[in-house]
Amino acid sequence: MSNASFWRGVIPAITTPFTADDAVDHAFLARHAKWMIDAGCTGVVPLGSLGEAATLGFEEKVAIMRTLVEALAGRAPVIAGIAALSTAEAVRLAKAAAKAGCGGLMVLPPYVYSTDWREMGAHARAIIEATDLPCMLYNNPVAYKTDFQPGQVAELATAYPHLQAIKESSGDVRRFAALRALLGDRLNLLVGMDDAIVEGAAMGATGWIAGLVNALPRESVRLYQLATEGGADAAMALYQWFLPLLRLDTVPTFVQLIKLVQAQVGMGSEQVRAPRLPVAGAEREAALRVIGHALAHRPEL
Repeated sequence: MSNASFWRGVIPAITTPFTADDAVDHAFLARHAKWMIDAGCTGVVPLGSLGEAATLGFEEKVAIMRTLVEALAGRAPVIAGIAALSTAEAVRLAKAAAKAGCGGLMVLPPYVYSTDWREMGAHARAIIEATDLPCMLYNNPVAYKTDFQPGQVAELATAYPHLQAIKESSGDVRRFAALRALLGDRLNLLVGMDDAIVEGAAMGATGWIAGLVNALPRESVRLYQLATEGGADAAMALYQWFLPLLRLDTVPTFVQLIKLVQAQVGMGSEQVRAPRLPVAGAEREAALRVIGHALAHRPEL
């Protein structure tokens, strides 16, 4: 798959489903992935923040990769999130992803530990060098306390041709312009925050690593199409309907909330892995009001 086509469209950051006894539900995982590809999504990214990767063991992660590769059977790439406490484990996971048949890697900074560019850059380089798979750097300084600055991203992109994309979740609307100024169209720019897709598309984003797509893939694909083909005016009516839901992707309990939306549309359960717990009390009631209102006014596509 070419650089031009690999990173385009709506690519779900797929949730990890769990059974009532806290095991990964591989049967549902496969069905869920195929359902989203059938709706027009162009790939899946497992083992990211939304995939609760920090609570998964190494063998569980590899098993998830294998399930998705088998389920999609070449229809769309599986782009494995590579995140670990140590660089050695991240490298081992990257190599396991290649062996499992994944089509690409999403390169994350290490969990917990974050310092300066010397160390964080060395970690990213080790993952990128571990295989020849196409790579996407994930910049999410709010979650991971590491902010890959545009100049640092350009340094990596210059050194590694198979670093092909960046998932940008800093919340800084200036980042895409800064990256383009340094790199032109060398990197594919992907929106990583659900409530920034129209703004990102206006700045030339080629793809969207999406969250609410786990529950609403048809609406997500249509919003992306409108934003990239027609601009903000064309997308605005659908965006305004979708925004209260998309904003659920930007709070600390985003995993629980997105799984709650999945449960409400009949595609998944609220089951999360501790220390997460399903949302409760006033937060749950407020979320259900938002979800209920949106589903009651769900647009005809």
